[in-house]
Amino acid sequence: MSVYARIYGDQVFELAKVDGDISKAYHPSMVWVCMDGIAPAPEVGWSAIEVGGAWHFAPPGSPAVTPEQQAEIVAAECFRREGTGVTVEGLAIETTRDSQALIASIGLSAVLDPDYRCNFETAGGFVEIGAAQIITIAKAVRAHVQACFDRKFALLRAIEAGEYSDDMLSQGWPDSSGVRDEV
Repeated sequence: MSVYARIYGDQVFELAKVDGDISKAYHPSMVWVCMDGIAPAPEVGWSAIEVGGAWHFAPPGSPAVTPEQQAEIVAAECFRREGTGVTVEGLAIETTRDSQALIASIGLSAVLDPDYRCNFETAGGFVEIGAAQIITIAKAVRAHVQACFDRKFALLRAIEAGEYSDDMLSQGWPDSSGVRDEV
């Protein structure tokens, strides 16, 4: 015995418990989806969305979120976390995309010229720093950003495997409290 849901207007319209494949008994315009193995089992009134041949269901009042939409949410959270900043040797360092580019360019100058010095703008104002400190900052920023990308990658794999849950979005990111020192 299998349970089938008839989908109409992006909603579960009715449920039927039958032997065999009920979808073959009706006109192809009537969409019947086998619910075997789907947990939690959708009920009448739940939203239903098909993406790439897979059905996604959600209770009334909450939208059915597709894997593609979950991936977009994860990407947005990664971008937000990436730009939260780090503290390096007591200096509050911005990690926005613009800041990363500037830090990479002064990092290259520091690698090419060990005597390189510059006035560097931190979240707390300008400081004069030398090549060694520039490289330390560049490494800390890169480590922070890479940790964000690594978490994004893990979450995307969880989505692909069907193991993702909404509470995972707030877990596993690098510390962004702005109080750690990276050296």
